[in-house]
Amino acid sequence: MTAPSTGAEKMQLVTFRVGDDRFAVDIFAVERVLRFQQPRPIPNVPAWLEGVIDFADEVVPVIDLRTRFELPMAASREGARILVVNAGDDWMGAIVDAVDEVATVTAAQLEPPPPIFRGLAKQYLRALVRRGKEGEPPLVVLDVAQLLTARERIVLEQAVAGASSHE
Repeated sequence: MTAPSTGAEKMQLVTFRVGDDRFAVDIFAVERVLRFQQPRPIPNVPAWLEGVIDFADEVVPVIDLRTRFELPMAASREGARILVVNAGDDWMGAIVDAVDEVATVTAAQLEPPPPIFRGLAKQYLRALVRRGKEGEPPLVVLDVAQLLTARERIVLEQAVAGASSHE
């Protein structure tokens, strides 16, 4: 996400909350926003892999972003949503506390991410967007393709294949 010299190019972001933080992903990465449904659990997988759901005739793995980002569990999942996103060549679901809006930002509003932001390594981040009032926390633009390492993707593929074969 390099900013063009004019700064006039616009992009749309789906904004959402996880804990007290506001995040966003490129609207083109979002396939669908679903009401929270408890994913079917899969045995012997990392804690951040909540399970799988059926979506559009596919078995879609669902990760819990609170667990992935090492945040405390929510007292309730009321209002929670599952963002189905294109993560590389596959769909992946991400549990978020709430989806807020579709925001339009200009390239000039995008800042390169710091090496680490609130415990998140730069690899997960595409940019920061500062909007609104002074002192308001920035919007953290995630790189959904980087939410999982190559090794984690292999674990995920094996778990989903196992879950698909048990149906």
